[in-house]
Amino acid sequence: MTGLRYVYAVCRPLAAPLQAELTGVAGAPAKLLHHHGLIAVVSHVPEQDFAEEPLRAHLEDLDWLAATARGHQQVIDALTAVTTPLPLRLGTVFRDDSGVRVMIEEREEIFLRTLDRLQGRVEWGVKVYVEPTGQEETPGPDGPAPKPASGRDYLRQRRMKTRAHEDTWQRAEQFAGRLHSLLSEHADAARLHAPQNSALSRASGQNVLNAAYLVPRAKSEEFVEIVDRTKGEEPGIRVELTGPWAAYSFVEPAAAEGTRTAEGAGSAGSAGEEGS
Repeated sequence: MTGLRYVYAVCRPLAAPLQAELTGVAGAPAKLLHHHGLIAVVSHVPEQDFAEEPLRAHLEDLDWLAATARGHQQVIDALTAVTTPLPLRLGTVFRDDSGVRVMIEEREEIFLRTLDRLQGRVEWGVKVYVEPTGQEETPGPDGPAPKPASGRDYLRQRRMKTRAHEDTWQRAEQFAGRLHSLLSEHADAARLHAPQNSALSRASGQNVLNAAYLVPRAKSEEFVEIVDRTKGEEPGIRVELTGPWAAYSFVEPAAAEGTRTAEGAGSAGSAGEEGS
């Protein structure tokens, strides 16, 4: 077949069949390319969209990027249901099957080591948010605060609001620290990511904890129950659980990097949640 080769992930031979008629990026069917005891999961994609120059231009188009990320994640999710995949970066493209095979040979040792480390494990994401309090409008049970009678009264109300915000933030940070320590004890590994910008994520509240945990599949139910028990434990603090995902946060950088080929295909961007 003609077209470039879009690579989603590398994994070991599948113990169960992949989802029938699975499609990914650009609606192209996902195929299995076997080499050296490993499998690259690929799709044939058009050169006019995925060669180096058009791909770079497309990455400036948020709608195109979102659709491509959905197609990419759809294949990764299907793989995660039947095996432990090593996901590659969003936009990893090669000229042909030969280029994919060369990539596998060059990184075979890293791939095998990483797959051994991730085998039978999935990633769970946990975020903690400080919920908006709306204190400016309804600071107490009796409705809106009265208008300040004087400048001194105004300053007193401002100090009270600032103190309440600081107390809530400190309480949230302490709660997040305890939760992270607890969840780390029930995971094989943990990663702390930078807090999300609420303006970009569109999530309500301020993100205090943004963490990923590598958990054996067999222990995932117990892990989820631990997280669920913490929800509602602290007023004004929200706990959010996502997953299970392929272990994006625990892939070695050298294994996840895309390869730029001499013919002009390449890679750009990064797959993943959050994150988890």
